[in-house]
Amino acid sequence: MRVLITGSSGQIGTNLALRLLAEGHTVFGLDRRVNQWTNVFPTLLQDLAVPQRDFQGGIAGAPYPPCDIVVHLAANAKVYELVEQPHRALENINITFNVLEFCRAQNLPIVFASSREVYGDIKRYFTEETSADFSYTESPYSASKIAGEALIYAYARCYGLPYLVFRFSNVYGRYDNDLARMERVIPLFIREIEAGRPVTVYGGAKVLDFTYVDDCVDGIVRGITKLLAGEVTNHTINLAYGEGNSLVRMAELIAEALGRRPEIIVAPAKRPGEVSYYVADLSLARELLGYVPQVALNEGIRRAVAWARGGEQADHD
Repeated sequence: MRVLITGSSGQIGTNLALRLLAEGHTVFGLDRRVNQWTNVFPTLLQDLAVPQRDFQGGIAGAPYPPCDIVVHLAANAKVYELVEQPHRALENINITFNVLEFCRAQNLPIVFASSREVYGDIKRYFTEETSADFSYTESPYSASKIAGEALIYAYARCYGLPYLVFRFSNVYGRYDNDLARMERVIPLFIREIEAGRPVTVYGGAKVLDFTYVDDCVDGIVRGITKLLAGEVTNHTINLAYGEGNSLVRMAELIAEALGRRPEIIVAPAKRPGEVSYYVADLSLARELLGYVPQVALNEGIRRAVAWARGGEQADHD
């Protein structure tokens, strides 16, 4: 199959592209930045946030090769940064609109990357997909993902556009330590603890559902396959590990993998817009996709530390 991936230079996009290539599929990437990890698949550098109107063969006059499906991962993704720069949330909405218009013009199904942020932090213990209550939107980033989902559902109803929406949760692992671009907590803690510096956890009671990137990619690939086969269409599905862990526990596991004794500072929670508790209900992913995550946090942290220290091969040892 031929897969167009937006946001192909990011962590999930890179891992997904390499998985698809290894299975013999064709990948074409779209991103506003060069992929710093690999050049084994073609990537068109393009800002998808710019308002567009002509979508017949691509966006902004850039022709795209024929494809069978679009996996739309591109987004400005750091919650607290979008609190400080809310115009970037509007960019997310523009990006999704542009990608949907391309899919409509080319009659292509879409897989959309949403987020556990859409559940908010008030009715946070209810994470079955239909329980998301958008009146409890926490941040501009959350609002941009809610708007993206709403556009997906509208295009399905008005234009018959086939889709799957995946709500991701704290994906980590290989190709996530580009801290100069976006500060992610796990690679940041790996760097700081290995250097013997203290790390700060905002909210000692904060519990999140950390998802190792290979589990996330496995769920996406299952979704792509079933969507193209017409076996699973027009569903919104949580993709995570299904287990909660505190940020303090995560920091302790990093220190253990590094062989260090950490200094963990617990600061008051929470920064504006951030969710303090989330554990995914995976019932629908299991039922529709046969999705069974394999990598618990202790093993995932071991792999992430090994990769940060020694590269990709260490991640699989």
